[in-house]
Amino acid sequence: MTDILVVAEIVGGQVKKPTFAAIAFARDAAKAAGGSFAILAIGAGLDAAAKELSAFGASKVIVAEDATIKGYTTEVFAPTAAAVAKGGFGIVVTAATINGRDLAPRVAAKLGAGYAPDISGFKAEGGKLAYKRPMYAGNAYGWLTVETAIAVVSVRPTEFTAAEPSGGASPIEKAGVQKDAAAANLEFLAFETVKSERPELTEAKVIVAGGRSIKEQFMSVLTPLADTLGAAIGASRAACDAGFAPTDLQVGQTGKVVAPALYVAVGISGAIQHLAGMKGSKTIVAINKDPEAPIFQVADYGLVADLFPSVPELDKAIKAAKA
Repeated sequence: MTDILVVAEIVGGQVKKPTFAAIAFARDAAKAAGGSFAILAIGAGLDAAAKELSAFGASKVIVAEDATIKGYTTEVFAPTAAAVAKGGFGIVVTAATINGRDLAPRVAAKLGAGYAPDISGFKAEGGKLAYKRPMYAGNAYGWLTVETAIAVVSVRPTEFTAAEPSGGASPIEKAGVQKDAAAANLEFLAFETVKSERPELTEAKVIVAGGRSIKEQFMSVLTPLADTLGAAIGASRAACDAGFAPTDLQVGQTGKVVAPALYVAVGISGAIQHLAGMKGSKTIVAINKDPEAPIFQVADYGLVADLFPSVPELDKAIKAAKA
């Protein structure tokens, strides 16, 4: 029997969507391992978040609250999560977000635990869990087991369907906040986000993404189509590195991993690093004038054409169809 601890990601008092994917994994893995799962919330002003998290069927919601915590810092979150995990948990889970990927290995180090990063699936074998994870930029998948007494796992949010509230209310318990010595030398100043009327890239149902070939017309070409589709805008790393798109729009192995219902790739060749961040999309549409572009190997629909006249024509046709 193995009990599982999910470390929730909470920003500004709000539970971030990737946490619900981590809860979905924990719920299913706990059944397979014959245990239960609990959820840990760390931060300040957690009343609303704790109440929301209590509706997902956890054995309990553990709240480690300190009014001095202004945002995520490793020196506070890692020792707190590790201390709670020592209370009888066999697996510690985070979502594989920027914060989760920073936190998980540090918690593992404090616990002397093995770490299974960025997993996309699991199975039960001989009373133990084996974890599936991508390798070689997603071109291959491997299975691993963790042999230490406690395992730390980060979960790809795009690979697990977000958990839904199951009704009821889990009991809420308090836990102390732990701090490393280095926390005394650290001051959290602010958490700044890019404000946009568009959906958050990692949570969008539709994404229109562009490559370097659009050049300086990046936004002027993609914005009308994105507006028509109610989509978020993404970009390849090459487009970001060239300065045609802001870095927070980057999709790929070193950017954001997304899995929308519809991904429209405009002028993107399809390097393996980019495919690693979007090939989990339900439907992929590619527009590229090179018929040999690798993006067509993963696309459900492909158009071999010059993007500059094609994208406005596509936008016009969609508007007509919607009308």
